[in-house]
Amino acid sequence: MARFGYFLSCEEHGPGELVRQARLAERAGFDALWISDHFHPWVQEQGQAPFVWTVIGAIAEATSLPIGTAVTCPLVRTHPAVVAQAAATSAVLTGGRFFLGVGTGELLNEHIVDSRWPPAATRREMLEEAIEVMRRLFTGRLVTHRGEHYSVDTARLYTLPDEPPPIYVSGFGAKAATLAGRVGDGFMSMMPDPDLASAFRDAGGLGKPVQGGLKACWGADAGAALRTAHRLWASDYIPGEAGQLLPLPRQFEQLTGLVTEEMVAERVPCGPDPRVHARALREYVDAGYDDVFVQQIGPEQDGFFDFYAREVLPLVRAS
Repeated sequence: MARFGYFLSCEEHGPGELVRQARLAERAGFDALWISDHFHPWVQEQGQAPFVWTVIGAIAEATSLPIGTAVTCPLVRTHPAVVAQAAATSAVLTGGRFFLGVGTGELLNEHIVDSRWPPAATRREMLEEAIEVMRRLFTGRLVTHRGEHYSVDTARLYTLPDEPPPIYVSGFGAKAATLAGRVGDGFMSMMPDPDLASAFRDAGGLGKPVQGGLKACWGADAGAALRTAHRLWASDYIPGEAGQLLPLPRQFEQLTGLVTEEMVAERVPCGPDPRVHARALREYVDAGYDDVFVQQIGPEQDGFFDFYAREVLPLVRAS
């Protein structure tokens, strides 16, 4: 049976509010948590970008839900050895409930320490090597690594969980899904694509979790909810590769004029009809996803959790 989780947005909310939402998610009956890892928001209107590892530490004490990053980029901004230490500590604090979601990242967050941005194929190579480094460190042994992209000199993690945190690899295309199947403990995607799930499983991911994420905007007025979704997240629907290549929120804002409300409506369930929201979640289940995480767009968090607890989660679980 599929599990349904809540997706905490570090782009929209400060640390205290994220912890509050994690508590609300548990009370509402969600099964797990995703949390985004950003240095910048996508657009300035979103307005936040707290340090994710500090927030995870607070959430570890506030709830008993599993939590994972969706996703961390261990390539440029943060060395994989540092990510390994953060992930291991998070796994200890959560009593083994932490999973590390990783991906090849966006220039938006990574350029702050190095403006050079490798092509996608190189970033996939870097991610594979980064995962190798982190897994070696999770053993607790002394690690020296001289690779093509990373060097580690006599490093050892002393604070370790009983079991290493699983590493889930995110992807938007077949090459990334294949990489996830080959080196990951699970797969993450932001689209309900059965071909991606199949590519992951065919490449070695059979029996491993496939997780999907989507955004929603609950509100008493469907039109107002759609306008909120468009105002805050039109950047998600800019066509092409701009999402990986632009360095600043203002540049995303310059392109959001290409995104109409109709384009957002095609992807984001909006308004007060539980059938609309349940249908969007079922798309992922029907596509072969094991876990589905939903993010409420905008400030109506309390109403959203009440709505999902009373109407949406019972509806999707019953089906």
